[in-house]
Amino acid sequence: MTDQIRVLIAEDQTLLRDSFRVLLDATPGFVVVGEAGTGSEAVRLTLAERPDVVLMDISMPDMTGIEATGEICLQTDARVLILTTFDLDEYIYGALRAGASGFLLKDATAAELVAAIRVVAAGEAMLAPSITRRLIAGFGAQPRPSQTFHRRLDGVTDRERETLTLIARGMSNTDIAAHLTLSLATVKSHVGRLLTKLNARDRAQLVVVAYETGLVTASVTDVKR
Repeated sequence: MTDQIRVLIAEDQTLLRDSFRVLLDATPGFVVVGEAGTGSEAVRLTLAERPDVVLMDISMPDMTGIEATGEICLQTDARVLILTTFDLDEYIYGALRAGASGFLLKDATAAELVAAIRVVAAGEAMLAPSITRRLIAGFGAQPRPSQTFHRRLDGVTDRERETLTLIARGMSNTDIAAHLTLSLATVKSHVGRLLTKLNARDRAQLVVVAYETGLVTASVTDVKR
């Protein structure tokens, strides 16, 4: 990533798109490299401009924000921050499953939006504990995963499983270090190995793996042995 965070704004409402651009243009450390009014345009501009972060409206014409996110994450290293007015589990999970690195409601403050972009650009996941708890509760009502999913955790150590479980609870590295009585460097090492072993883009994808393998359940604290 360069000194400036390169941002692509994908939003079908012109007024909101213009507002986001004015905000980011006035904030040091950001440069807007493009604006898209449709999902397909967002994909095309991302491939052309290679932004660090794509602000993606979930309700886009001709291709939904989730579909566009899937294409972007499949073809580029850009990170996607989903923006929506809908606080619904199906949208949150769908966005994360497609490869998004964060989820933010459109009623967030300007400061929260700028902070979220910085977090996502730095390679972290914009996932509040409240969102992960709701996702786990919703996912717990679905049929139990198959053995194929359980085998995905083969090669993950017991300590790494503990770390993955705490990530799925929305804990930061600092929180995990305190909870497990480990150094921050050790926790970062565990997280790095999890990303490699599970072929995950970032912490958001680790959360998805934790749900899909059944490592975390609706009660959040249950751990599959």
